[in-house]
Amino acid sequence: MKMTLSLIKADIGGIGGHTKPSEKLLETVRNFVKEKGEYLLTDHRVYHTGDDVAILMTHTNGEGNEKVHQLAWDAFVAGTETAKSEGLYGAGQDLLKDAFTGNIQGMGPGVAEIEFEERPNESVMAFSMDKTEPGAFNLPMYLGFADPMWCPGLIVAPEIMQGFTFEIIDTENTEADKVIRLHAPEDLYDIAALLRETRRYVVKSIYSRKYPDEHVVSVSTTRLKNIAGKYVGKDDPVALVRVQKIFPATEEIGACYRNAHFVAGDCRGSHQQPLMPVTINSPSSVHYCVPIVQGITFSMRNGILTEFVDVFDDPFWDHIREKASRKSIEMREQGFVEPSMLPREELEYGGIGERLDKLESRFEIKPD
Repeated sequence: MKMTLSLIKADIGGIGGHTKPSEKLLETVRNFVKEKGEYLLTDHRVYHTGDDVAILMTHTNGEGNEKVHQLAWDAFVAGTETAKSEGLYGAGQDLLKDAFTGNIQGMGPGVAEIEFEERPNESVMAFSMDKTEPGAFNLPMYLGFADPMWCPGLIVAPEIMQGFTFEIIDTENTEADKVIRLHAPEDLYDIAALLRETRRYVVKSIYSRKYPDEHVVSVSTTRLKNIAGKYVGKDDPVALVRVQKIFPATEEIGACYRNAHFVAGDCRGSHQQPLMPVTINSPSSVHYCVPIVQGITFSMRNGILTEFVDVFDDPFWDHIREKASRKSIEMREQGFVEPSMLPREELEYGGIGERLDKLESRFEIKPD
């Protein structure tokens, strides 16, 4: 029987700023999904990353199912009402449309979904990020599925030696999904050429080469500014990654986050900052909202989820968090000067552009 994993997240309010949802808000969402999803879902979990609420669901309805998407949307709407009643900051921030229209894609919340024939030992990782954009997944996905220096299984494990197919989306095309499929290792340089441009080209999905019907990775690619037409918060992407046996190992995928690589985001979405791996249900950092990533891994059988393992909750990752902290401080020491602050055309706030436009009329051309 085919199962579907759906991971849908939204920022619908934080305590005292962009920190974390209140317990009352989380309880509202949990109770709503439990009650309204009783006959729709096989299993579910609700948790948060920074100020984003994530709903992880298993069901048999396939990707893009209207009822599943409406359940998540309505749960976020209910949570927003709780956020408003408590005076939380940014209540309903990611809900960019007035009413549900059949599919939550393009309405603000981030969505990652995979439909698959469940293996006897189905192992899955779920990643969620806060204060950054979908392109933050580009490097770890490249390292985990295309680089044998990081994923030795690519050269020692027969099941994955043929490599993987990357589906990459051009997020600047807002009329419809504009995607390209490239194969690793043959198209490695082409994949690299696209993924280096993290604010435009983003990994959307990854598929097995040996088993072409096996969907391995799904990443949410929603760009909020392309929906709202202005800055309303960072995109805060999520991803689902199937692991083990015919896919890379859990440890090969998890290790790809030890770089604490620089990503766009941070406070006001305006700076380059390192991506810090943190434990599940962590609040956003008060140090300029340094971008964070959380990871869980779990097993499932007939759609029933086990308890999860917090993959960044062990002593090794304390060292990486120290590394990320040092990188964050070093970059922030540079203040507003590039590359610490993003270039004008990439800034999420419009104030710089307006200021420079006003200054333009005061420039003079000096005679030779």
